[in-house]
Amino acid sequence: MSQSQGLLLFKLNLQQKFAIGTLKVQEIVPSPRLYSLPGSHPMVMGAATLRGRTIPIIDMANAVGYRPVSKEEYDSCNIIITDCSRQVVGFLVRHIDKIMHCSWKDISAPDPALGCHIYTIGVMKLDDQLVQLMDVERLLADIYPNDDVELPQFSELELEQLRTKEILVVDDSMVARNQLGGALDAAGIHYQVSNNGQDALAIMQSAVESGKPIDVLVSDIEMPGLDGYEVAFEVRSTPNVSATYIILHTSLSSAISTERAQQIGADEALTKFDASELLQAILRGVKGRDKLSQI
Repeated sequence: MSQSQGLLLFKLNLQQKFAIGTLKVQEIVPSPRLYSLPGSHPMVMGAATLRGRTIPIIDMANAVGYRPVSKEEYDSCNIIITDCSRQVVGFLVRHIDKIMHCSWKDISAPDPALGCHIYTIGVMKLDDQLVQLMDVERLLADIYPNDDVELPQFSELELEQLRTKEILVVDDSMVARNQLGGALDAAGIHYQVSNNGQDALAIMQSAVESGKPIDVLVSDIEMPGLDGYEVAFEVRSTPNVSATYIILHTSLSSAISTERAQQIGADEALTKFDASELLQAILRGVKGRDKLSQI
């Protein structure tokens, strides 16, 4: 059940091609007039008014370590308006290339030798050239950090239910894993972590064999190799893990993602990142598992 991924290809310098998932893209516009945003992050060039909305504009090349766009270049550049992780922002890029489609199976995780301080979540080959899939979540987290974790008020019984269940978190983004882990740690909830779908399925099988099957799976959707839709499909198609409560947790703010998640068998689809909303969903999954065990 291979999923096709739409990618918008662009350049931040003369040679290297980058990509962003088209489901994150609202529109592409010519460089607009910018207004000053006092006190904003150094990577925020200013704000533009587009269709009645004030949108911050980020120089993506500068933000990821390339040469900043100069005033002389600005008019020849484009802005990619994105809706990601509940934030609408514009990314200034030097050149828009094209839109293409590929399978997540054709996208590989970046080489671990590159370290963890990169803005790439995947790479693919196109015409013998590497294309880097941008980690927009990390970019936004660096520019708009949010360290406040608001937790719901759980009863002692609910906390006990949460702390006695097996929870698995799978996400290829280090930022997302840290956010998820921080929320669960703050509530004192035990969990396991995986950074890709294939390993997550192996962890689930191992958990069954050890007599402690995974009760709630929280999975990203956009992941190299095996995406969240495919993970959910495999879980629902495998008898000894099919009862797991599945929450797809995505940076995509799209009704299409929610609808597809339901079609594939997921119990819920949430937009990143609201700690309270996520923990409430996990509690619903835990209570659902308890009801099943009583039947």
